[in-house]
Amino acid sequence: MHPSDFSNLALAPGLFENLANLGYEAVTPIQALSLPPILAGKDVIAQGEAGSGKTAAFGLGLLTKLDPKVFRVQALVLCPTRELADQVANEIRALARSIPNIKVISLCGGSPLRTQVSSLEHGVHVVVGTPGRIEDHLQRGSLRLEAMRILVLDEADRMLDMGFYDAIDGIVEKVPRNRQTLLFSATYPPQIRSIAQRIMVDPEMAKVDVVRENASTEQHFYKVGDDRQRLDALRLILQYYRPGSTLIFCNTIKATREVTAALINLGFHALALHGDLEQRERDQTMIRFANKSVSVLVATDVAARGLDIDALDAVINYQIARDADVHLHRIGRTGRAGSKGQAFALCSAEELSRLVLITGNVEPSLAAEALPPVQVLEKPVMKPAYATLQIDGGKKQKLRAGDILGALTGENGIAGNTVGKIHITNNSAYVAVKRAVIAPAQRKLAEGRLKGRSFRVRQFGD
Repeated sequence: MHPSDFSNLALAPGLFENLANLGYEAVTPIQALSLPPILAGKDVIAQGEAGSGKTAAFGLGLLTKLDPKVFRVQALVLCPTRELADQVANEIRALARSIPNIKVISLCGGSPLRTQVSSLEHGVHVVVGTPGRIEDHLQRGSLRLEAMRILVLDEADRMLDMGFYDAIDGIVEKVPRNRQTLLFSATYPPQIRSIAQRIMVDPEMAKVDVVRENASTEQHFYKVGDDRQRLDALRLILQYYRPGSTLIFCNTIKATREVTAALINLGFHALALHGDLEQRERDQTMIRFANKSVSVLVATDVAARGLDIDALDAVINYQIARDADVHLHRIGRTGRAGSKGQAFALCSAEELSRLVLITGNVEPSLAAEALPPVQVLEKPVMKPAYATLQIDGGKKQKLRAGDILGALTGENGIAGNTVGKIHITNNSAYVAVKRAVIAPAQRKLAEGRLKGRSFRVRQFGD
């Protein structure tokens, strides 16, 4: 296969035209390596970063092998988080547009079991879900996998980090032995090797060099002493470079909470993302960060895997990652799709040996870079460009993004270019608007009508 060509792949009829309509102009490196063995029916281990095109790789593979006339579960995709599962399900639906009657559903915690059971009873082809909720349905008998042909483990390393090892084992015991298994992972630690040996048959390896993916990322390293100096360094970086969106990585939940609280006290618009958050809190945090009404997200590695974040200006390693693969994954969140990204690392004397192993740098190169001047702290803290309005109505009230945009920009409304992302959940809607027009925007929505009725509208967060 030509490294940039889809045409020589044995895909299902109709997929080629749909790929063109979706803007898939050329295969990515991970697709070029993994799709031929996937389409040949082989088990495949694919190692590649987020944003490398892996979802399309296994999505095209499983869609090609589906029988649309058989309304039974033929493919199961396991993901570590609800956000990633929803993202994967939506992409598979988009890829399947040219194939009539393909049904894809997402089974994750945080959604009513009864609704999911009803969807399963009507027949589905592809199930995408988190291990815990998939286990629930298997135990209840509402999910049956006798007709399953393909099992996909997406972000397998993070699923194991989050404690899903036993759940994955339990699910694998209930799927047909005569199946194809695809394992996608950003890293390939010993635990992944172990599970691959147990559940896969002669898998082919498709690995993309993650260092190339970070070629457009400018890296900076700074030496720090105690935690006070580390926080001061973080503040200097944020004030000097003033990135519009920053992802800060900590190694523990405790550090994530402490750093977030300190930044908020200093006037930054920051939120924390970690495994102790309830699903609703996690969803709302990601909505505000993605729509740029919060400029700083402080996260653990486990929580940050699988996030659908684009145009990320900077990544800051507040604490040094525990291995090279995790470090590369962190800095790979910035500088994507050809844009220039910046990655910063704060390193204490205790962490120096770890950083040397990760990057290959030696101490003199670390000492060469000085922190920004303290004078930058005299500048006011940069506020996010947008603020978020929450509307107490969503999909169940038949609200659509077009309804909200029309209400905001109608007669005596605000300009269309002051409206940012609109996100609609089952019972709420969130719309980002420029901070300069937050008051008139809130008034326009509160005093107007959506779908013929009034809804409560409030500013969400600060």
